[in-house]
Order: sequence, then structure tokens, then C-alpha cells
Amino acid sequence: MHAWPASEIPVLPGQGSDLRIHDTATGERVTLAPGPVARLYVCGITPYDATHLGHAATYTAFDLVQRVWLDNKRQVHYVQNVTDIDDPLLERARATGEDWTALAERETVLFREDMTALRMLPPRQYVGAVESIPLIVPVIERLLESGAAYTLDGDVYFSVAADPHFGEVSGLDADRMLSLSAERGGDPDRPGKKNPLDALLWLAARPGEPSWDGASLGPGRPGWHVECVAIALDLLGMGFDIQGGGSDLVFPHHEMGASHAQALTGRYPFARAYVHAGMVAYQGEKMSKSRGNLVFVSRLRKDGVDPAAIRLALLAHHYRSDWEWTDADLTRATARLARWRAAVSRPDGPPADRLLREMRSALADDLDAPAALAAFDRWSEAQHRDGGDDPGAPGVAARAADALLGVAL
Repeated sequence: MHAWPASEIPVLPGQGSDLRIHDTATGERVTLAPGPVARLYVCGITPYDATHLGHAATYTAFDLVQRVWLDNKRQVHYVQNVTDIDDPLLERARATGEDWTALAERETVLFREDMTALRMLPPRQYVGAVESIPLIVPVIERLLESGAAYTLDGDVYFSVAADPHFGEVSGLDADRMLSLSAERGGDPDRPGKKNPLDALLWLAARPGEPSWDGASLGPGRPGWHVECVAIALDLLGMGFDIQGGGSDLVFPHHEMGASHAQALTGRYPFARAYVHAGMVAYQGEKMSKSRGNLVFVSRLRKDGVDPAAIRLALLAHHYRSDWEWTDADLTRATARLARWRAAVSRPDGPPADRLLREMRSALADDLDAPAALAAFDRWSEAQHRDGGDDPGAPGVAARAADALLGVAL
């Protein structure tokens, strides 16, 4: 599977600082100073509907991670998956009468188009679950061989008891885990499981559903969590720098994925930091496909909204915050974009050295995009109010907005 095209990143003078970012597992900010190549894994979409603003907010957060690292003169090995086989996809296909593969392909293409329009830096590898089944099957077989997994009526489950660190990513108690498992695709009430929290690794073939050769596992298809584990271990290895996604993935997805990998390898941790973006609400509730309260990026684009304004609207909220989208977000962002573009269009302006320092400092401090936007606002206001005599300043400011924020002026 291929990703989307990369936009060129302007070169800025100097370099930024190491990234300090909030780690969900410890509840503290950690300073990440990876080697020459920083390793990032972000969980991708299940392609049964178009990209909504909740998705866009999450991927904007991890786009900023990449930009901070690149500005710090590091290479970035970024991997993102596509869960192109899963129950929600099959359910949507049955409901609409569409072939599930056609549905997945169409929505994946639209996702790529949205990411391109929003100037998201693409992953080095963009990997589908279906194409990864040859990686996933041996992982499950090894878990079975080690006793970390077991069979139940032909299906295979991971035993959470196999990982002594289980629970450390989310820090949740058992009751809350059980509640979220039932809410987010688990089956805690299935009879015969050793622990209600044990997670599905391999679903044996069901009549009328797609299946693949599982070697010793028999025909079937993979569970959700093991997909990301197999891809991340194959491409990034244990101990990569950041496992990222929305806060709704903390449990069970990231908790289970960490335990799968740690039980498989005998090493700890799966990722050095677990980083999660907040949820975006609309009309009083979390934006989600099940509720149908979605604002689609593609619809905004078709309505003539500048993607740079969409991106500025997202950046105006700290990535970890939960917030609600309103029309006022877009109105403010559109006005801000116009002010910024007018400011950098002049032949000279106030020096941009301080602006660059403030933007870099804000983003290195737990991706504080609102503070970076405020710094650019101050420079823009000074330009409109007093002007300046530095002929290089508007160019530096425009390149900083593009390189650090992904906003092309």
C-alpha cells in the first residue's frame, strides 16, 4: 500500500530543541532524544467512512512530532497502518450492499487526498492489515508456542496474564478495563476465556466472511491489536520512540499491543512513550461514526474551505485537550490565515529571530501549537501595526509557518 506525496519542507536557520512530550503511561512529560533516526508508529484508520475532523486533529498532532524532530536535524522513520479488514468495515459493507474491498479502497484513497490537502507528512511505510497477514500469523504462532496465547473453539486469544506489565499503559483498574473492552470491540462476556480481558488474536473463518490462510492457525483473519504489533516490530523493532493515536486507543488497543509485544519478545517496553490526542466533539458529543455527528474534511474542501484554514483551526487547540468543533473555529482560522498571509506578503518587516525561537520553544514543549500560533500572531500584529525594515523577515516567518506548523502562506 502506498502513502500520499510529501510536501517540501523549507529550510530554517539554526535548529530546534529535543521534544518534551506527555507520556500516557507515566502521566509525565518525558524528554525524547532519540538517535539519528527517530521512530514513530501511529495507528491509522479503519476505512469504512471518510476522514473526519477527529481523525485530522490526531494526525495533525503527530505531524507536529515529525516536524519538531526534523527541525532538530533528525531523520524520522514513521509507520502508519490501515485496518482494512475488521468488523466495522464488514458491517458497513453489508449495510450498504457494497463489496468490502471496494469500500476500503475508496475510503483509503479519500483519506490520502485529505492528508495531502492538509499537508501531513507521509509515513515512510503505509501498511494495510491484509497485506500484513504473512507477518501476523507467525507472531500468533509464537505466542501460542510460548503459552502466552490459547485456542477457544478454533479462535486464538492472548492471555493478559502472560505480561507482568499489563495495565501499565492505561493505569486503569479491572472494572474500567472490562467496561471499555465491551465498549470498544472486545468480548469480555464470551464463555471459556481464561480472563474476560483476554484479547482476540485470530478469528477462525466464519461463513460469509473473508478469511486467509493462517498456516497452523487454520483459515481466518487477525484480531485488531496484533495487526499493529506485527507491523511495528517488523519495521521499527522494540523500544521505538512513540506509539501514537487518539485517546480512545489507550485501552484496549495500545495496552493490548504493548502486552502482545512484551510477551512475544520478553523485552520491555514496546514503546518509550505513549502519546495520545484528545477527542473532538460536535453538537455536544464526541465526534464518531457510530453517532453520525461527523464533520468531514472532504466536505469542507468541497465547500471551498482552504485546507490551511482547517489546519489552523485544529492547531488552535492543544493536541491533548478534548474540545468541541463549531463554525466559529473555522471563522477564526480563516481570519487568522488572511492576516498571516497579508503580513508575509510585504517586502520587509520586523525581525523574525524571536518569532522562530518562540515557535520552536512552544512546539518542543509538549507540542504547544496554540502558543506557537500566538507567537506568529504577535509578529503579524507588529508587522501590520509598525512594519519593519528587515527584508528577510517575511520570508523567514513564512518558512517557519510552513516547516513547523505545516501552514503554507
